[in-house]
Amino acid sequence: MVLRMLWRSFFEGRRRKILAAATVALAATLITTLFALSVDVGDKMAKEMTSYGSNIRVTPKADAMPLLIGGVDYNPLKGRDYLNERDLPKIKDIFWRNNIVGLVPRLALPATAEIDGTALRISVTGTYFDHLLPLPSDEGYRTGVRDINRFWQVEGTWPDDASESQALVGSRLAARLGVVAGGTLRLRTGDGADGPLRTVAIAGILTTGGEEDDGVTVPLAMAQAMAGLPGRIQSIDVSALTVPENDLARKARRGPEALSSEEYDKWYCTAYVGSIAHQIEEVLADTSARPIWQVAAGEGAVITRIQMLLLVVSAAAIAAAAMCVSALMNTTVLERAREIGLMKALGAAPWEIHLLFVGEAVIVGLIGGALGILAGYAVAQGVGWSVFQSGVDVRPITVPVVLAISVITVLAGSILPSRAIAALLPVEVLHGRR
Repeated sequence: MVLRMLWRSFFEGRRRKILAAATVALAATLITTLFALSVDVGDKMAKEMTSYGSNIRVTPKADAMPLLIGGVDYNPLKGRDYLNERDLPKIKDIFWRNNIVGLVPRLALPATAEIDGTALRISVTGTYFDHLLPLPSDEGYRTGVRDINRFWQVEGTWPDDASESQALVGSRLAARLGVVAGGTLRLRTGDGADGPLRTVAIAGILTTGGEEDDGVTVPLAMAQAMAGLPGRIQSIDVSALTVPENDLARKARRGPEALSSEEYDKWYCTAYVGSIAHQIEEVLADTSARPIWQVAAGEGAVITRIQMLLLVVSAAAIAAAAMCVSALMNTTVLERAREIGLMKALGAAPWEIHLLFVGEAVIVGLIGGALGILAGYAVAQGVGWSVFQSGVDVRPITVPVVLAISVITVLAGSILPSRAIAALLPVEVLHGRR
């Protein structure tokens, strides 16, 4: 009987129910879009921000023990210890291996740049540009500064990692020496004028906005040959996808021993930049992996603020939809006052009348929510392609969550009309006083 009444009642005042469903659909569209973006935007923003450089630096442990006196580091071991290049694949074997976007080894050495009688003391840095680094799980894995530092600008071409005669010259150094891409440059290593001399082809002019603009960047194998350090590197820059820091991550900065066993497990199994650095230290003996906090903090701040903005906008949309539904339901109650009074006079219990209106509200919420999910999916894809040049993954959990929010929104908007139903007296309504 109740279902029959609900079915017939639902088609009474169709215009207002359509308006209510449309209101809920608009809110559900916004919620679906923002929910999809808030879940997916973290990964996409993290991937975008990895192009601005690494967020973890790995060095020998001896280099991480400064001996500062008057602001000067007198550590006698600094720069005298090296890492082994063949240990690089171990970094891709940690718990968060899939979050490691790239890794770049570095080896710097002093040299003298000579051209047309001009000699300047410079720094030569060896690194990977686009290097094949076979892994047990991926024989074709490639990594290098072309992936990690996509903000690097090269006028000319990139050197070949297998070459020992190509180099990138920093833009400021190129201006001082008067060289251009396609030219040559003589590099003398060692102290004095009797060091080994090597002539290199200038593949391109490098602009980074950093210290690389004042030096020469070469393939790692070439730098190792110039320094007489085959297979040795000074540091490793690691670019990893991480989640924003929270109180637990900040507490862990004092050391894992500051955490309880439960906190440690949660921290270790979450992709904080600190936990990833800790896992790198576990697989690379006698190393120090330290987050580059300027990069890591910037990533976390941007992602957190975007997600907070999406949360606030979603809450505002839900509140607006609830108020619109409440206004429409109030009008419905007033128009159907005689019907409600008659049902009470015929012996209908208050809960049965409430059930009738709640059932209508639930149906409106489900219809509006379903339409909003479809529209929200389309809007989310449009935003994803326009901002990130890729689609947005709408997780399956989005469907029940948005439907539940839609129904709750309609029910919340029905609270005041329900009180109006309870206040209606059959005598007053049927005699036209209400």
